[in-house]
Amino acid sequence: MAGNKGKILVTGATGFIGYEVAKQLSQQGYKPRLMVRRPLRGFLLKSLDAELMQGNLSQPRSLERMLDSIDTVIHLGARAALEPARSIRSSIVEGSINLMGAAIESGVKTFVYPGTILVYGEQPGPINQQTKPAPLTDYGRAKLEAETILARMAEQANICFISVRLSHTYGVNSLLFDQIRKGLIVFPGKGDNLFSHLHVADAARALIKAAEMAKPSISILADNQSCTWNDFFAITKQYYPRLRVIRVPTWSALAVTGALDVLYRFTSSWNKFSLTAVKSWTSNLPVEPNTFQDVLGLKLMYPTVEEGIPAALDDLISFHWRHSLVDKH
Repeated sequence: MAGNKGKILVTGATGFIGYEVAKQLSQQGYKPRLMVRRPLRGFLLKSLDAELMQGNLSQPRSLERMLDSIDTVIHLGARAALEPARSIRSSIVEGSINLMGAAIESGVKTFVYPGTILVYGEQPGPINQQTKPAPLTDYGRAKLEAETILARMAEQANICFISVRLSHTYGVNSLLFDQIRKGLIVFPGKGDNLFSHLHVADAARALIKAAEMAKPSISILADNQSCTWNDFFAITKQYYPRLRVIRVPTWSALAVTGALDVLYRFTSSWNKFSLTAVKSWTSNLPVEPNTFQDVLGLKLMYPTVEEGIPAALDDLISFHWRHSLVDKH
């Protein structure tokens, strides 16, 4: 029974992956505790059998209260992957350190961290569990820095630390599918680079299973067939013909997004078409198959994007869809 496995805290529960984790935990009878940073976003969680609490990764006192009686943390609270370094480091690195410090003081036993495929740079062949990280973007560097520090802190405190490095995770509430719903994607490069993917439902299952297994590890996870972005969009257009994809040469995308990044430094918002985005989308990042089975002993709900994309598109039906869970402030 889920009730015998201890109390779970999910940070970032109103975010894209965090919401799916919270939903699945609720459905499995865990009644998780969900950290909400911005109260107005709490309405997203109103249908879940869960305990909601106000907290902020930058405020250690709120974390002490949040972690009372918690056995396991699934830490998904962080800024978006494509945001600039000035926004993400305080959230990803400093906020995570604050949370781990509070978790140690509170006696937490297991700490699950969602890593990212972007800790790897351009790869000539499929990534496996022995591939060394070499991030090309600020986001990848920040995630790797946080992962390294958290692993060291956890080892010193005898806490089980698990990092699940997720491939590109997609679903109806992702920023990419927000653009797909609108029918237009402006994409950098030729789109012929291989990339690994994972449906959000499987990503959430992976994080929950890792928490249940409670075995210290750092691993990369993906579905069973990396594909090019051209293939990804071609499959999407089979089910959603209104989608238009405009490809921009890489050199042009780098020049334009670099200029936009400079302009956005003088605003409070962030550039969704950033230099980091171009570097991320145009990298070659395939992952070897069967990682789900090998690492977790699980079968994928969506073994490839051929099954996962139509499932995500089902949720684009108007009475299901809601705005992408991207933190814009």
